[in-house]
Amino acid sequence: MPAKPVIKKAPLKKAPAKKAAPAPAPEPAPEPAPAEAPPAEAPPAEAAPAEAAPAEVAPAEAAPAAEEAPAADAAPPAESAPPAEAAPADAAAAPPPPTEPAPPEAADAAAAAAPAAQPPAEDAAAPAAPEAPADGKTSAAAAAPPAEEPKAPTPPPPEPEVPTSEPLNVSVEDVNDTSVTIKWRPPEKIGSGLDGYVVEYCKDQTTDWIVANAEPTPANRLVIKDMATGDLLHIRVVTVNPGGRSAPGALAEPVIVREVVDRPKIHLPRVLKSRLVKKVGEKVNLVIPFSGKPKPVVSWTKDGQALDPKTMNIRNSDKDSILFIRQVERSHSGKYEMSVKVDSFEDKAAIILQIVELPGPPTSIKLADTWGFNVALEWTPPQDSGNTEITGYTVQKADKKTGDWFTVLEHFHRLNGTVSDLVMGNTYSFRVFAENKVGRGEEAAVTKETAQILKQGIHYQPVDYKEHDFTEAPKFTTPLSDRAATVGYTTKLLCAVRGYPKPKVEWMKNSMIIGEDPKYRMINSQGICTLEIRKPSCFDGGVYTCRAKNSIGEAAVACKLEVKQVVNPAAEKKE
Repeated sequence: MPAKPVIKKAPLKKAPAKKAAPAPAPEPAPEPAPAEAPPAEAPPAEAAPAEAAPAEVAPAEAAPAAEEAPAADAAPPAESAPPAEAAPADAAAAPPPPTEPAPPEAADAAAAAAPAAQPPAEDAAAPAAPEAPADGKTSAAAAAPPAEEPKAPTPPPPEPEVPTSEPLNVSVEDVNDTSVTIKWRPPEKIGSGLDGYVVEYCKDQTTDWIVANAEPTPANRLVIKDMATGDLLHIRVVTVNPGGRSAPGALAEPVIVREVVDRPKIHLPRVLKSRLVKKVGEKVNLVIPFSGKPKPVVSWTKDGQALDPKTMNIRNSDKDSILFIRQVERSHSGKYEMSVKVDSFEDKAAIILQIVELPGPPTSIKLADTWGFNVALEWTPPQDSGNTEITGYTVQKADKKTGDWFTVLEHFHRLNGTVSDLVMGNTYSFRVFAENKVGRGEEAAVTKETAQILKQGIHYQPVDYKEHDFTEAPKFTTPLSDRAATVGYTTKLLCAVRGYPKPKVEWMKNSMIIGEDPKYRMINSQGICTLEIRKPSCFDGGVYTCRAKNSIGEAAVACKLEVKQVVNPAAEKKE
């Protein structure tokens, strides 16, 4: 009967169950941190029971397979899957299976069900591994108390939303009979951001503000369209952000919706583009042309204030404006600004007028030192410079005996100087004038003390210079040269001589002194000696000598002159 072998194999089930059951009981509860990690070797753990299940086919081979599978998979569940260990712990708490002998039919059923119902302790971790991701968390939470989550810090209260400041420099860029174009600059302070700008307008004599743009515009320019010609509009611009609306930036004056034919323009002369300098008492007559249609409105200001009609006159025409001052004063200096305006369009030009006059005297002057024939002076700049820069100083001296003032330093730029070459025994006073572009000041600063040039201890010894001896014996710097002349043609002999005292020059022919012969002309100018022979003949040839003689000595040079006759070849052939 085949049932007998099955009964003999029943003890194979008891040995692994007794050895593995007490093993997982003493292990401590797993820590919560590794309990969350899923076991890496879970799938192989399921393979062991799957191979061990068909016990009816080969029960003897199933047991070794079941024992090898937990051995290979035991390490990963022990390291990384504490929930897999918790499953054997629950299995250990259950009562072990009975060891009493069973009937043959019951033994066969128990042998088939034993590998599936009561696996060994080593194999208990393997079936539990697939359920580790779900059951492991539950068993870890049951084994250890749940850790308290750290509380998040309390967030600070949100900052309040702040609106921006008002837009700047709201002005009109263009206007015609149906629209108005305005522009502006961003606000100085940006609160909680900037979403855009809203432009609103209100017709004159009404209080209803109408929004020109349905949505806030990020640009700094907007065209207000579909306006009626002749409307007088008040316009303002508001910024919008999460904090709300800002204060409005409005136009200074209302705008008339109409076509401007010619915008106003000031044609400032080139002379007035730079600083205009005038002297006190002079006349100022400035003619400044402009253009614009309709006729612009002209206005003048001085340093931001209206002009005083008592001291200056303004005359305006359709094409120019005249600023006239009969006699200018220092108070007329400043920045004059002319403005021409047509509706909301405006053009401006600035003119700087500087009225200058003579400077005042230096604030103080003193004698710094006196030695020998010299005096050192020091002074300070004048308090009144004449409304222009100081260009220099003039220093004068006066002798106490005569009282006459003489200039010793002029156009002097420093604030200290030295006066020299004073007369011994005299007493001097000094004064200093300031100078600017207009000229020298009328008043001067005078020294309170006097400088006395003492005689004691001063002895002047003139230097003894040896006079140079310029005496020199005659010496020819350019000698005579031999020459050839033609009969009937005048010729000259030239040489140069120097010496001191001035030497006397004589000419000789063949060692004979040439006297007052009209045939010869002798010239001696600045040491250049010339002998002119007029229309020489064949008998005028020979040796000519020039001799120079003074009290120191004498010198002579000579040359040979050859006079040739011109021969006519045609006459010789006839003969």
